[in-house]
Amino acid sequence: MPLAADNTARLCARCHREQRDQLRTPPTELRHEFFETPEFREAFASQHIGKVFRVYRNHPRHLRSFGAALTQELLGRWLGLTQAQVSRIENGRPEQNLQTLRNYARVLHLPQHLLWFDLPGQSRLDRGGRPSPDLPPAAAGMDMLELVRRLRASAVDPATVEALTITVEQLCCEYAHADARELLATGKAWLGRATEMVENRLTLAQHRDVLRNAGMLALLVGCLEYDLGAIRAAEAARRTAMSIGKEAGDPGIVGWSQEMLAWFQLTAGNLRGVVSTADAGVAAAGSRSVAVQLYGQQAKAYARMGMTEKVHEALEHGRVLLDELPYPDRPDNHFVVDPDKWDFYAMDTYRIVGEDELARRNAEEVIRRGVGPDGTVVAPMRQAEAELTLAVVAARQGDLDEASALGVRALGGRRRSRLSLLMVAAELEQELRGAAAGVEFRELLRDLRSTE
Repeated sequence: MPLAADNTARLCARCHREQRDQLRTPPTELRHEFFETPEFREAFASQHIGKVFRVYRNHPRHLRSFGAALTQELLGRWLGLTQAQVSRIENGRPEQNLQTLRNYARVLHLPQHLLWFDLPGQSRLDRGGRPSPDLPPAAAGMDMLELVRRLRASAVDPATVEALTITVEQLCCEYAHADARELLATGKAWLGRATEMVENRLTLAQHRDVLRNAGMLALLVGCLEYDLGAIRAAEAARRTAMSIGKEAGDPGIVGWSQEMLAWFQLTAGNLRGVVSTADAGVAAAGSRSVAVQLYGQQAKAYARMGMTEKVHEALEHGRVLLDELPYPDRPDNHFVVDPDKWDFYAMDTYRIVGEDELARRNAEEVIRRGVGPDGTVVAPMRQAEAELTLAVVAARQGDLDEASALGVRALGGRRRSRLSLLMVAAELEQELRGAAAGVEFRELLRDLRSTE
């Protein structure tokens, strides 16, 4: 679509959304029926991962979702490969590197029972009969400080570092929709594995890559701990990420560590702390995308302090910086800020300052964009807060039945950030105070507050 003469962006908003949809990661879980086809059985029996790729790309489910087979380019994006590399894998000799095969299998969620090699993390079952991540013995019981100490002394070969980088990015992309407890276990397991990469001495640059991946894993672990209400564990992981970021000289990790602190402070009601932490984070991160989210956290704090002018000032700073940044290759990565996430932040501030029409529009857009090509909800936590925003607006307009119904639906999701959800739900509780229509919502909210 042609862009306006004064628009310096590479793509228009609609093309951004279309590109985003095409960059979605594979489903977090695929039913075994997906793989139970004669074509898949033949491909797995050949012990040739390239043949598995070809069958995966041409699966009827993808034909229904995308209107065509998956391209080698799109599959390559999911796997961290170029189109040419995918083509060589599909048409060349079978891949023999076990670590590489394991990484491909994890990204595409290939079931263990069909694989011709072991996939750590699915080789044994937990008490509930589900796959359980296989923690390395050296990582069991190891605290964060010990992880940091060992990582600083580690040395691994370049191929392992590359595989780790691909895996870490994939885990960060799964944050929005994966089961929090399962992803937390996997993240901790990979953080433990990073400490065991001591096969070869590395250059300083390679060692920094390992540290950076460890820092991203610590950030992910911290976010998941906080989602589950484990505040102390979340803060320990955040401090670990900060330490690693400084050690690696990575302003992005330092910036995200500050952003996490601002988030913690916001949900705890320390609004002035959010403002100063965001300022420190922006100073550390510079023009990196995390600075956009720091401005968003600052706007949320100003909104709750009733400082409307400061709200719009922070939103403008964030929007200007966002417009200057290239569109991300993986917008679904939790530690990347894209236009969709910015709409989510603006939605929250508009609701707080009473700009209901803007809040409603942003909430509806967040919900619309949060549905993948196959109809699945890919950002359930954003959707829940968007539904609560619509509920608050409905209550203010006198439609208490609609407000209560939306609130009940928002609290019913399985993937949620407990403390963030409680913060927004409390606003709806205030709007529904004394209303008979809000009884069921208040009961669910009481249960959520009592959940440890």
